[in-house]
Amino acid sequence: MPDPMKEQVLVVPARILDDLGRFQGFCGDPDRYLRGLLDRRHISFHPRSQMEEDPSFKQIIPYCILRCGGAVFRYTRGKKLGERRLHALESIGVGGHISRSDERPLIGGAELTYEEAMHRELEEEVAIDSPYTEQCVGLINDDSSPVGQVHLGVVHIFDIEKPQVRRRETGLTQAGFVTVGELRTGRERLETWSQFCLDALFACKE
Repeated sequence: MPDPMKEQVLVVPARILDDLGRFQGFCGDPDRYLRGLLDRRHISFHPRSQMEEDPSFKQIIPYCILRCGGAVFRYTRGKKLGERRLHALESIGVGGHISRSDERPLIGGAELTYEEAMHRELEEEVAIDSPYTEQCVGLINDDSSPVGQVHLGVVHIFDIEKPQVRRRETGLTQAGFVTVGELRTGRERLETWSQFCLDALFACKE
């Protein structure tokens, strides 16, 4: 099995986020950021092992939330998932790094590369056996931790007609739909990005 730390991942200089307006937590204005972040002049691919320790770059991470009515898909990060610093934490975001293998420089540039990577990551980790709609709703930045300092999340909500989602990635343990109330009750067990999304997107939903 290939070493994920040797993977070439998409990054942008952190100064681009500064130019666009750095924030802490959840930002519900993706249009303000995505065009600049995914500008072909700004993106590059570097070994993940280097980028995990270099806060002068941000790794762009699609973060997909699966929602069915009042329930949200939640799982626990097992040891087989790539980011060891998040093991044993619960998450409501499915997704991962954008790899050089996703790159489509001649047929749409970085925006198409991003879209293809998002769907590839989603399909690798879960099988959605129900019709759905999808929308990009915001971004997440957390400069309060070593993990957050080198990542920037792009949040998508997938509204699924029926709760028919199966895990494909064995590192997604204890996976299934739970109510927003259950998420709130166990909020301290969620990774920070999921806490941001819970507070920002599900504040008034049970």
